[in-house]
Amino acid sequence: MKKYLITMIVTMLLVLSGCKKEIKDYEFTPYVTRGNKTLLLAEQLSFKTGESEKSVNQITINTKSKFQEIDGFGAAMSESSGYVISNLDEATKDALMADLFSSEGIGMDFIRIPMGASDFSLDNYTYNDSDTADVTLSKFTLERDLAYVIPRLQEAVALNPDLKLMGSPWSAPAWMKNNNKLNGGYLLPTYYAAYADYFVKFVEGYQANGLDIFAITVQNEPLHETTSYPSMRMSVSEQINFVSVLGPKFEDASIDTKIIGYDHNWDNQFYPQALLDNEKTKDFIDGVAFHCYNGSVADQKAFYDKNPDANIYFTECTGIATYRNFSDNMTWNMENIFIGAINAGAKTALLWNLALDEAYGPQNGGCGNCVGVVTVEDNEYQLNEEYYAIGHFSKFLDAGARRIEATTTNLNLLVSAFINPDGSVVLVIHNKSAYDQYVELTVDGRTANYVVEAKSTVTLDGVQIG
Repeated sequence: MKKYLITMIVTMLLVLSGCKKEIKDYEFTPYVTRGNKTLLLAEQLSFKTGESEKSVNQITINTKSKFQEIDGFGAAMSESSGYVISNLDEATKDALMADLFSSEGIGMDFIRIPMGASDFSLDNYTYNDSDTADVTLSKFTLERDLAYVIPRLQEAVALNPDLKLMGSPWSAPAWMKNNNKLNGGYLLPTYYAAYADYFVKFVEGYQANGLDIFAITVQNEPLHETTSYPSMRMSVSEQINFVSVLGPKFEDASIDTKIIGYDHNWDNQFYPQALLDNEKTKDFIDGVAFHCYNGSVADQKAFYDKNPDANIYFTECTGIATYRNFSDNMTWNMENIFIGAINAGAKTALLWNLALDEAYGPQNGGCGNCVGVVTVEDNEYQLNEEYYAIGHFSKFLDAGARRIEATTTNLNLLVSAFINPDGSVVLVIHNKSAYDQYVELTVDGRTANYVVEAKSTVTLDGVQIG
């Protein structure tokens, strides 16, 4: 018996020693964008974890502590964006699309699509315009999207097969609304079923063109109603009642496209909370989406802290022509949208127009000084700071990436960290101060020293070695 016990103990010790895994080091390749634009997503010399010197600035990464899965980074292919890209000559268009969507460019992987006209389209339209009620949707057509939007999206998917697409309506067809207009008004309950069928036809129509719709939002900015451009008021109770019709319609059509609610500003917490809590919608609503135009990312963080298991999407913010300081805009975007919103639970970080012309258009009655991720002029294009902000994430995160725990001892050093399905680790660090910051970086107990330059953003793309 004693011999048997000794044998068992020895066997257990051997098993335990065999299970103990050696902690591996990481090799990180930095990609740097300086606020003075002397480096733009530029690859720098790699460095490895191992021995390091102590520093007052510490960034600590724990790959075992995982949070939300990331769905992607990008902007909106409005009709205006599709139009200005399409008007480039073939060679220039192909170069721009590669810069946006290929792995040699920034590999943008999430695009939002206005379902019909928005404030950035050539004029007003929907997919089912009619002088009289057309509840069978006999006049439904994607003809307008087939001109400029769908061809560009097909090219984008060819460049990046992981690209996800989200549809968002600015307005239902005028005949479905109380004012019989696209600008303003609300959806009549009589037409809830017909409007749900409209969504079904949109998803199926895009699928027929080789484009899967990953998600839709029920209504763009449902609390904003204007006579200046397509818009539609939709109260929380109205959205609840409509989703209770839309959800079963998707199920009946075997559509697995996600339904996302709210899609408006950070400052309103009641509306998205009501959608998540309501018995009519909670089985159909995948999550809720936020915009940046009122409130702050702290409001989103508060919502996330209250709903840690909810799917949160950040879906719109725009650059403004009167604020075009590259360095300041990079800091604002990192602090609020990319690092900020992602650390506050967002699965996406999306900007508004993908591309606009030098006059900030074509416009359809809305913002007169909104800036695209790209500016197109005279058959040339300029990659704006928003392009590099997106690229610091989209170029390095793979489908299925998860946010992981990242802490910093210096509030001027903003950081977000991720682990890809293959185990590679990606850190995005932004130094918003005017001074270089010497950092002791620790990843799962392995350390290295790195200097984050003043007013700069760096993506550290890391793989395990050894």
